Amino acid sequence: MNSFSEPFSTLPHLLKWLLLGSAVAILSGSASALLLISLDEATRLRRHWPWLCALLPCVGFVVGWIYLRIGQTVEGGNNLLIDEIHDPKKVIPLRMAPLILGATVLSHLFGASVGREGTAVQMGGALADQLTQACRLDDDDRRILLMAGISAGFASVFGTPLAGAIFGLEVLAIGRLRYDAILPCITAAIVADQVGLLWGAQHTVYTVPFFPRLSLQVFAALVVAGAAFGLTGKAFAEMTHALAGLLRRHIRYAPLRPFLGGALVAAASLYFAADRYIGLGIPTISAAFQHPLPWYDFLGKFAFSVTSLGSGFKGGEVTPLFYIGATLGNALAPLLHLPIPALAGIGFVAVFAGASNTPVASTLMAMELFGAQAGVYAAVACVISYLFSGHSGIYRSQRVGQGKHDALPETLRLGELAGWRKARQKQAGENGI
Repeated sequence: MNSFSEPFSTLPHLLKWLLLGSAVAILSGSASALLLISLDEATRLRRHWPWLCALLPCVGFVVGWIYLRIGQTVEGGNNLLIDEIHDPKKVIPLRMAPLILGATVLSHLFGASVGREGTAVQMGGALADQLTQACRLDDDDRRILLMAGISAGFASVFGTPLAGAIFGLEVLAIGRLRYDAILPCITAAIVADQVGLLWGAQHTVYTVPFFPRLSLQVFAALVVAGAAFGLTGKAFAEMTHALAGLLRRHIRYAPLRPFLGGALVAAASLYFAADRYIGLGIPTISAAFQHPLPWYDFLGKFAFSVTSLGSGFKGGEVTPLFYIGATLGNALAPLLHLPIPALAGIGFVAVFAGASNTPVASTLMAMELFGAQAGVYAAVACVISYLFSGHSGIYRSQRVGQGKHDALPETLRLGELAGWRKARQKQAGENGI
């Protein structure tokens, strides 16, 4: 093959992944539109009937029981998708999509503090994987198809196709990107976003009027803010996993875990009139871009979300992280002498960057949501947040591609890192090091 014919030899590859990526996008974009429309209605009903929150423990029990009976093979959620991409074993059951959709809508209707990206990503991955057998794809192509499903779900639920495309490439392993999947992921993300819009899905618009002129003082403030955002993301991930582990050890019957978590969330919400911390919290996120809020809002959402997610409610972590980041940025802005809307917007993406280990996708999300001028500010905060969050994250199946600060074994899962370090320390002690 000479250099002139090589570009034309890529045409079959190009056509194949344009078609497959578009097919994934149509399925995923339609599912995300159904999710967004359903969540809007669920939120409207909960606000109309606030007493629904009192039933959250019962709903948690029902959702836990359904997953115990018919959903154990798909309960891994996003972590299952990541595991299947790294180590393909079997096609993800289609039941993942309706189960996570129903569980998420119920969680929001009755007041759990959960997100929506997990649902969109799981539906996108599960629906995409159904094409594996129909199209007779091998393991390598199946990996790419699942990545396209992740990108399509993320892009269509937030209206950020570029960030969605890169998220599907970046979320799999810390410090590594899979460029072999870049065409399918970009295709799936763009088309899925457009499909969702055609179905009438709406996305919240957040406005940052201006960013301050970049200077050494502003740069230093962004570094400090990024460190705070990263430590917050790290704390969120570790406390959510710790609570989930604690409940698994002490409550053997799975449906009782969301029952207990639901009881705590419902009691706190009703007793303290803290309904601003349940559901998606979009009104409070929007307010964080407009005027000062109580400094403790990020702590309130933090506690409600950790309790909801750690006890087993379904939906996802990302929108709660957006809420926490925006309100934390709102609180830090006066201390760091930065405009409130600007730091709320930077916090919006940077806490997520640290908790998910996806600084590139998070920076691109800031540019799509707040304009290209946000790029350099978001990049500084997201990279610092990524570094300060350490080797922890909301996705325990995420692999180590390249360590952030020190050398770590490649392909090690984040969920296995603590055990690896303990074994290493034990070995060092036995060797007298």
